[in-house]
Amino acid sequence: MPVPRRTRLFPLIPVVVALIGLGCVSAPENAGGEQAPAATRTAGGEDPDGTDTPAEFKADIGDAERVAEAYWKEKFKASGLDFEPVAQLIPYEREGEVECGGQGLGLNNAAYCSAGDFIAYDINWAFAAFRQIGDAFIFYLLGHEYAHAIQLRLGIRKKFTIEQELQADCMAGAYIGDAERKGTLKLDDGDLDELARGLEAVGDDPGQPWFAEGAHGSAKQRTRAFDNGYRRSLEPCDVS
Repeated sequence: MPVPRRTRLFPLIPVVVALIGLGCVSAPENAGGEQAPAATRTAGGEDPDGTDTPAEFKADIGDAERVAEAYWKEKFKASGLDFEPVAQLIPYEREGEVECGGQGLGLNNAAYCSAGDFIAYDINWAFAAFRQIGDAFIFYLLGHEYAHAIQLRLGIRKKFTIEQELQADCMAGAYIGDAERKGTLKLDDGDLDELARGLEAVGDDPGQPWFAEGAHGSAKQRTRAFDNGYRRSLEPCDVS
């Protein structure tokens, strides 16, 4: 478990669209997912001001994975269930470098793949988002994708994509909120307001049918789902 960390949220610039618009691959036949704006930094590059370095990024990725594993292990144990952590966390740099059920994953994306039980992410895109938004993005990204793995483990399969995604948003909020209340994570004053503004910016386009395949929810729906989980833990997430 990491010690409490300061969560940095920088001014929101276009890459914030990636915050919720993640490629969520919950079944091998759906490896497309949504894409965010292209990253302009590489995880191996030099940071001119000496902050938000590749080493810090790598540490936050590791911390986020450990916090998620510990969180869900505790929840499963409390329910008398055996917990199996996600098998792998896989960074990639090229389109199609990682496949899910025979379909290559695209750039500027992150996904959970049920076919191999792994979470994969475009490392250059994720690092750019980390530098521009802050390490809260990394904990959200892992929390949202880990939620899809938990849905699979619990046999949760909603009829519509939007239901699956909003539940994952709620579960990600619960994971971050519970970890903060426990003292595993620390958010500074104002960080939640920054995060909320980012969430509001990334809902589905106006006019997107809620029942459409791949729909994630309006900005209002996604913000509400995350906030419900953050403030009230898993109770409003309908996880059973």
